[in-house]
Amino acid sequence: MPITEVLERNAREFPNDVALVEINPEIKERRRVTWKEYELIEPNPLEHYRREITWNVFDEKANRFANLLISRGIKKDDKVGILLMNCLEWLPIYFGILKTGALAVPLNFRYASDEIEYCLDLADVDILVFGPEFIGRVEEIAEEIGRNRLLFYVGENCPTFAEDYNSMTANCSSRKPEITITDADHAAIYFSSGTTGFPKAILHDHTSLMHSCKVEQNHHGQTREDVFLCIPPLYHTGAKMHWFGSLLSGGKAVILKGTKPEFILDAISKEHCTIVWLLVPWAQDILDALDRGDLSLEDYELDQLRLMHIGAQPVPPSLIKRWKEYFPHHQYDTNYGLSESIGPGCVHLGVENIHKVGAIGIPGYGWEVRIVDENGQAVAQGAVGELCVKGPGVMLCYYKNPEATSEILKDGWLYTGDMAMQDEDGFIFLVDRKKDVIISGGENIYPVQIEDFIRCHAAVKDVAVIGLPDKRLGEITAAIIEIKEDYRCTEEEMNQFCLKLPRYKRPKKIIFADIPRNPTGKIEKPKLRKLYGAERLVEEQNKA
Repeated sequence: MPITEVLERNAREFPNDVALVEINPEIKERRRVTWKEYELIEPNPLEHYRREITWNVFDEKANRFANLLISRGIKKDDKVGILLMNCLEWLPIYFGILKTGALAVPLNFRYASDEIEYCLDLADVDILVFGPEFIGRVEEIAEEIGRNRLLFYVGENCPTFAEDYNSMTANCSSRKPEITITDADHAAIYFSSGTTGFPKAILHDHTSLMHSCKVEQNHHGQTREDVFLCIPPLYHTGAKMHWFGSLLSGGKAVILKGTKPEFILDAISKEHCTIVWLLVPWAQDILDALDRGDLSLEDYELDQLRLMHIGAQPVPPSLIKRWKEYFPHHQYDTNYGLSESIGPGCVHLGVENIHKVGAIGIPGYGWEVRIVDENGQAVAQGAVGELCVKGPGVMLCYYKNPEATSEILKDGWLYTGDMAMQDEDGFIFLVDRKKDVIISGGENIYPVQIEDFIRCHAAVKDVAVIGLPDKRLGEITAAIIEIKEDYRCTEEEMNQFCLKLPRYKRPKKIIFADIPRNPTGKIEKPKLRKLYGAERLVEEQNKA
């Protein structure tokens, strides 16, 4: 059945149960006052610090937005973009779009203005819904993107170039729109990108979304009594698809805005969370804070927490060993997936297989996996090849890009671009990435975009951007830069030049050196990673 029917079922069967909670501890942080002092400033502080909605209200809000969209001409197969930070409105807006038969198109909140415009055009977006954090970026392109699409604003003080979501939806019917939706209907477009520049648009149908629900609940056994703590951004398939387990079970989810260790433990304690999905840096920060004595487990109620799982990047076994020392009774799992495979779970470790930490695991629920050579033939056990997956969650295609689709989809198999091997017990280990994407703190960073920018500097002859190992983030970006003869450039000057890049794309390390290229002219990035990755490890060991 279409995923919208799961929400409607929850609204019927558990109307008064809390579905979503939003917690924003950063409000109090910005005030730099005690909670008691904050209460004197704000008459009703919890209205700003904590908000919640029931399943019935969730469904009604989705219906109101759906009816607004329909009144503005949105119909089946139209597209509505979402550019919001995590908030209580995010998921009702997402489901409101789906209820019209249109496609939800979430955008990465780190996109610069040109990337936003590119993605809107690529996905044929008819309406963009955006929040206060993006006023500046949207205003830069408002005249251009507003010529053929509507702009809806979610928040206070609506800018003049957009329409106010709150006032518009307040006057719309809360009844379910009479739109027939089937499993085969298109549901969403997510964005991904290789090493060649701007993102590709990934098309999924309702079958994909529903399979993700089933995979998540099968792997982690969510019940109505579970409370899921959601911290990663909802535009990403990972966070949303893990939440789908709560949707399917009718359980409560807590959307936490902020990633400080004390925020996470406080939310787990006060909201009685039973499941948390972390990125490696956040788990690392919690452990470091406990090691330093900055936090004490005795200050929190954590007995109910039964499962911590991690995804989006390779997980160091040493990290899980440390975690189990502090939380010996917790189950642990790791999940592997791509936006092209509707997020996490096409491969997963399994809570019963913690002895295999370091592996990404075994085929997930309803998924098939194989490892192949360059000719598409299965490799021998223990040999390295490209990881391929097959199942109901595989994307339909790259929207409007048949050439890229044919490169990655072959006979129903999705070629992931990751190199892997399978051990004698059937567990899969990632060996290297076929593509050069850098994963830093769970975010994909695309070297070509950074390289193209740095090459604009007058002193630069050549540049290669690679990932270097980092204890907290998994990887950091390093730019190896070859300077033109008779030119000079300092590290400080290059860092200043790179301030024009979005913060997450700025290289964390600048290395001035020659760039090796092979006889066909391609940069030998494996050689650079081997050389500077080894040097980086030696530096970290010396510091320790």
